[in-house]
Amino acid sequence: MATPFRSWLDMVSATQAAQPSWMTPLVTVTPRLEQEFRFDLYDQQNGTGSQGNGQRIVSYGGPGGNRVEFIPAWNVEGILAVPPYDTASGPKGNAQGWGDWPAFLVKYRFISANKENGDYIVTGFFQMTDALGTAGKISNHVLTAQPTLAAGKGWGDFDIQSTLSVQVPVAGQDSPGNTAEMNMNSFGDPILWNTTFQYHFMQYFWPELEVNYEHWPNGTHAGLDQVLLTPGIILGRFKIGQDSPTRPINLIIGAGYQMAVTPNPVVKNNFVATVRITF
Repeated sequence: MATPFRSWLDMVSATQAAQPSWMTPLVTVTPRLEQEFRFDLYDQQNGTGSQGNGQRIVSYGGPGGNRVEFIPAWNVEGILAVPPYDTASGPKGNAQGWGDWPAFLVKYRFISANKENGDYIVTGFFQMTDALGTAGKISNHVLTAQPTLAAGKGWGDFDIQSTLSVQVPVAGQDSPGNTAEMNMNSFGDPILWNTTFQYHFMQYFWPELEVNYEHWPNGTHAGLDQVLLTPGIILGRFKIGQDSPTRPINLIIGAGYQMAVTPNPVVKNNFVATVRITF
């Protein structure tokens, strides 16, 4: 008789078999449902013009934090994260501490088909990020909600994955020199559109190009459009163990470099690295 744990893993395997088998991109959140531990590193240099503050921020965990992604039920994924640990240096001074906490993210897969049946997927996300009150050089001091619509389509070894979302400030908190209301008003309801063009060859190689677009309709950066290009490569899935007869434990590593291609950017460039262990 199957144990509850084995039954759960069998359900996870069946859920993932009903969707494309692409690799999760470096920055764009995949519409696929994943089950993995993920550790990211971001080394970000902000712009120095009227929009950027010139700070360098190294984030051990990245915007999503170090996290576990799991599939509790058919068509559903949950992501739980610990806050990233950030260091900041530059014209605004030095700081270090916990960054804003991506408290949870939930995915619901609306439709999907694996490679043999069309190779496509459409998924909705919802994420909440909590300001921890760390030094103002690191935190936005705003609790945000972020609904997202994600989709992808594959053609043989090539695929496109894309997400469209908006970050909505829900509540602010006081910070040195600013009230909670001021922080809410300056946040700006940014709209984010990320698209990844990805190719797969020789089993373990997944080169990609991501286009990361952000628009601020209001707030401190009102009217600004920023585009970052992120070329990168991901290597995997390298089998390092076995959960069950149908579920190998895999290692995935990757790196890329973001660079602004629009003038006067908020973020000038950003080195991104990732390590993941699927289970």
